[in-house]
Amino acid sequence: MATSNQPPFYLGCPVWSCADWKGLVFPASAPQKLWLKYYSETFSTVEGNTTFYAIPSPETVQRWIGQVKSGFRFALKFPKVITHELGIGHAAAETRLFLDVLSQLHRANCLGPTFLQFPERFSPQQLPELKAYLRDLPREFPFAVEVRDHAWFQGATEQQLNEVLADLKIDRVIFDSRPLFSQPPSDAYEVKSQGRKPQSPVRAYATSQHPFLRLVGRNDVLTTEKWIEEWVPTVLEWIRQGKQPFIFTHTPDDRYAPDLAMMFHRALAQQISGLESGLSMPHQASQQRDLF
Repeated sequence: MATSNQPPFYLGCPVWSCADWKGLVFPASAPQKLWLKYYSETFSTVEGNTTFYAIPSPETVQRWIGQVKSGFRFALKFPKVITHELGIGHAAAETRLFLDVLSQLHRANCLGPTFLQFPERFSPQQLPELKAYLRDLPREFPFAVEVRDHAWFQGATEQQLNEVLADLKIDRVIFDSRPLFSQPPSDAYEVKSQGRKPQSPVRAYATSQHPFLRLVGRNDVLTTEKWIEEWVPTVLEWIRQGKQPFIFTHTPDDRYAPDLAMMFHRALAQQISGLESGLSMPHQASQQRDLF
């Protein structure tokens, strides 16, 4: 089980920088350079999607480290130059640069699972290549893998993938977009999101110590409630097994992601003794919507 110094689970959003969170996650007057600081006062982790587009400089990473509270974890996404452009078999130099970033975070004790999100064209025929690449990654860092080609979710192929990940103590990303596609889009954000997000089969597999759930809801976050209720027993079982799940709540419009996170936290708090019922939102403006 998690120790007294470690949370039973980590919960966060896909970004830390959203202007619509002023008066909720950040003080209304907070400058953008301090948004990460305030974000880390409420959430315990964040998906680092910015690293998908560019490898940050050492100076940038040090600024991140200097802002977050103790115990916070960055769950960064591998750069697309590695997973989508060059390919993992042809990106040794880029991988070394990115591992330098992870080393900085590891030394500062704020490194969460770093995940490789592969495009749909990355097929099971590339499993030997994937296994070789993962085997060369530092064992002391936590990693996770997200595959999207539906062929990965079939019978023996899926079993082989899970065995490779379990053997290397690497987690498998669970991408649950069922709430997003449960209804026709209600606004332009949902139109765009339904056009971009995959409908991956949902598998509640935990191949290592940090089960990694990405839940994609809707802008009317209350419509996602039944899927949260479905996930709570699974998350609780992972915790009972001594694992520390990482949970990330997505909404088509990022402004609603904290609301979805609050819903998930509250559902877990009803089942976990000693866990406060709500996320701390010290900067919440009086006029901010109250879902509960």
